[in-house]
Amino acid sequence: MAVTRAGLRALRPRVFLGGGPGWCPRPASSNTSDEFLKEKRAQIMSRGLPKQKPIEGVKQVLVLASGKGGVGKSTTAVNIALALAANDSGVEQRGGRWCGETKSVGLLDADVYGPSIPRMMNLKGNPELTSQNLMRPLKNYGIECMSMGFLVEETAPVVWRGLMVMSAIEKLLRQVEWGQLDYLVIDMPPGTGDVQLSVSQNIPIAGAVIVSTPQDIALLDARKGAEMFRKVHVPVLGLVQNMSVFQCPKCKHETHIFGTDGVRDLAKTLGLDVLGDIPLDVNIRKTCDTGQPIVVSQPQSDMAKAYLQIAMEIIRRLPTPPG
Repeated sequence: MAVTRAGLRALRPRVFLGGGPGWCPRPASSNTSDEFLKEKRAQIMSRGLPKQKPIEGVKQVLVLASGKGGVGKSTTAVNIALALAANDSGVEQRGGRWCGETKSVGLLDADVYGPSIPRMMNLKGNPELTSQNLMRPLKNYGIECMSMGFLVEETAPVVWRGLMVMSAIEKLLRQVEWGQLDYLVIDMPPGTGDVQLSVSQNIPIAGAVIVSTPQDIALLDARKGAEMFRKVHVPVLGLVQNMSVFQCPKCKHETHIFGTDGVRDLAKTLGLDVLGDIPLDVNIRKTCDTGQPIVVSQPQSDMAKAYLQIAMEIIRRLPTPPG
């Protein structure tokens, strides 16, 4: 339905002038409107940000984010969660094997509209409920997982407005029996919207990792993601350069399909570290598509070792967990 001029006038900001029984609202002038908005903004800011409340049983929360979709963030999140489960601060490589204390790790899929974790972690089914009416995560490869994908059919779209999405995220954070976790890895949706802001303001986050390809378009949004976390006082641990190079399996010639070292250049600009490079390799894609991530299905491969190295770099930069 077309919006009439009368309808447009009704949408204009109004202030209430006068005070007698016969007074009525009049459209605000631009100056009065600016003053009104400033006053309203000051009132909202005076309330402060929501008080952060830790997730019971979770020592440290790590978020993986990207400004742009399609850069391999979920694949990276899954493999880093598995790498964290096998690594600690004293990990070392011995005889081609990674040795260290096993950590308890959870993985939360915060992408309500496009959940990927169920397929990548080879998990299906609905979470069971505890006597306290909390959802039990589904578990595979030693990782506790929770996703909107467990609550809807795989092919069913989630057609929700922002408030419903926020409510779902709150439930996935607070109404899940995570148990005792050393790390909870949150796979954020692309962008810098409501979900990112809500998660960042409501739970203490130990650090954020930004995933990007070296492509200029992806880097524009990766920078926005890093700046957003800085604005909400979440420490950015570093960047991961994904799909950095493609090596021909036959002749071994290397091609930088998405550009060369774009993430490294961005990291220098932002004063951040590059945590590691992940090549563009068909086995990374195949293993995640079949629910057998490369860190567990091909642990001796160069790709798996790249994820393990990134996990070590993350652990080195995380603060000492409380208690």
